[in-house]
Amino acid sequence: MRALVIGHRGMLGTDLMQHLAAGGHEAVGLDLPELDITDRRRVIRAVSEAAPDAVFHLAAWTDVDGAEENEEQALLVNGEGTRNVAIGAREAGAALVAVSTDYVFPGTGGPYAEDDATDPLQAYGRTKLAGERLAELEYPEGTRIGRTAWLYGAHGRNFVDTMIGLGSDPARDHVDVVADQVGCPTWTRDLCPALVDLLDQPAGTYHVAGGGSTTWAGLAREAYRLAGVECEVRDTTTEAFARPAPRPAVSVLEVTHEGAPRLRAWEDALADYIRERS
Repeated sequence: MRALVIGHRGMLGTDLMQHLAAGGHEAVGLDLPELDITDRRRVIRAVSEAAPDAVFHLAAWTDVDGAEENEEQALLVNGEGTRNVAIGAREAGAALVAVSTDYVFPGTGGPYAEDDATDPLQAYGRTKLAGERLAELEYPEGTRIGRTAWLYGAHGRNFVDTMIGLGSDPARDHVDVVADQVGCPTWTRDLCPALVDLLDQPAGTYHVAGGGSTTWAGLAREAYRLAGVECEVRDTTTEAFARPAPRPAVSVLEVTHEGAPRLRAWEDALADYIRERS
């Protein structure tokens, strides 16, 4: 397979490029500054020139809080940019896998199945949901949406590394971590094969996140246990850590499609990540 990875320099994109190469696939990567996904003509031309069998669309506006004050710009990237990539994939006759987020859900229920009603709380979620809908509108027969959550990996800033860094400071005896948000921690290394496996599924929306669920505080505690970090994790609330963008209280993603890829338990993935990190 010849694959085009748009957003290949990011945390997930770096792992995906390595995974594709290890699997014997030919992987071509595009990212800023050589490709601006908001420029439709450039996107269509770039996808055509790459001549891929499959396009993996990872590029996005990921600044959740920044999107609150810049929703128009975030929508241009996450909404129109995704539409442009879908058009490019359609014109090239390539399958499309576009990565989305658990933040399309309001967090008042859960776990959320793929077909459950969406109702984002914040601009980021609204713009990512717009991207889902626009991609499916432009290329319904070839688009697979992969919603994931709480990503961490070796090639970018992430919660796990930040917590270990804070807890390893000898001057610090505790950290306060939010304990009233529940989600699915997902190692980018585990996500990559699931995204490739989506190519074997019919067009549609899929949930691809770490198995099980926990809170941010629970994730920090397990990371400390695995890494041998002696630092107390104290539960705190979302309200105590007020941010510009509201976060869903429960955004657990459930896999209900028969035959769809399922990721292993988040605890097992985290153990392997910590082992490699050390």
